[in-house]
Amino acid sequence: MNRLMNSDRLSPARSTLGVWREQATAKATPSLQWRLLLGLVLLGAGGWAGWQGWQTISVQQRESDSAIVLPEIATVTALGALEPAGELINVTPPTSVQESRLKELRVNEGEQVEAGQIIAVLDNRDRLQAALHKAEQQVEIARAKLAQVEAGAKSGEIQAQLAEIGRIEASQVGEVAAQQATIARLEEEVNNARADFERYDLLYQRGGISASERDARRLTLTTAEQRLAEAIAVLSRIQTTSGQQISQARATLDRIRDVRPVDISAARAEVQSAIAAVAEAQANLDQAYVKSPIAGQIIEVHARPGETVGSDGIVTIGQTQQMMAIAEVYQDDIRKVEIGQSAVVTSPVVAQALEGTVEQIGFQVERQDVVNEDPAANIDAKVVEVRVRLSESDSQKVASLSNLQVTVTIQTE
Repeated sequence: MNRLMNSDRLSPARSTLGVWREQATAKATPSLQWRLLLGLVLLGAGGWAGWQGWQTISVQQRESDSAIVLPEIATVTALGALEPAGELINVTPPTSVQESRLKELRVNEGEQVEAGQIIAVLDNRDRLQAALHKAEQQVEIARAKLAQVEAGAKSGEIQAQLAEIGRIEASQVGEVAAQQATIARLEEEVNNARADFERYDLLYQRGGISASERDARRLTLTTAEQRLAEAIAVLSRIQTTSGQQISQARATLDRIRDVRPVDISAARAEVQSAIAAVAEAQANLDQAYVKSPIAGQIIEVHARPGETVGSDGIVTIGQTQQMMAIAEVYQDDIRKVEIGQSAVVTSPVVAQALEGTVEQIGFQVERQDVVNEDPAANIDAKVVEVRVRLSESDSQKVASLSNLQVTVTIQTE
């Protein structure tokens, strides 16, 4: 527009100058013609300078109009999932009893449990209970023996042991006498068999009897000699055994009469050993009762009574009273995220947006786990895990929605 206005302004001037130039050409002297020519040159130079100034202003205005100021983005958006605070825990039996079956299940899905609460009982409980009862009885027996040792021997016990020694000695005398009589009878039989054999052997040598008759008498002699040898061996065993029994009985008598400190120490050691066995049996029994490691909510039940506990354990527990949104922030955006920033969590499943605060930022870059349903989305993105703590009221709204996919928007300003 300025350019057109300048052209309009210059047109009348140019027309006037044309007339003057024609009149000057016709009437003026040569010096006047030069002056007119100089005026025309100066007038053209001034117009050209004005036109150049207008061009410079127009270019600057166009450059200013073309510069677009982009607003700085004040949020970071990432996909994520809801989890109870402290993550989900699969409760499994101790390693030593993992092959046991489930006998009782004392909780249901959705139920709130306290830390240390019994949630299941294994089928080896009754056997371990019996083992504990037996160990407790052994403690009582060991304590009774210790009391006996510490109290010392009673006169009745001494007399009883003396009577036992007398019985063994009398029994030895009777058995030895009976066996000696048996040996004497067998010696007589051997002598008779030998004399009979010698007579038949002489008749055989003279041809009076056959060889078989002589051999029969020899067999009778051999049998009698064997019986005699066996009887002598029995007598020796009776004498040896009886002697050992008498020695043991006398040693017991000495022990009864003398209460030694070492005996008391040994009896006390037996008591301590029995007590340790009770503690071990109690520990084994405790393993039959599966307890909750934390206070939380039963998210899922994996095993029922009668089933063998698998790799997933018996139940899954989570602290749903405090929910967290685990956002997977792209590695290029993680520098904008700081602890304490506010965040908004949304999902089509939840009617209202949830409020939270950035509580923890991960220390390593990982592969993205939560993927957008868009087929064109990058499924191999590198992300950093950011944990957003939901407010107490919003946690109650999504307590039953663990692993729900959500969108997390973090306010970076």
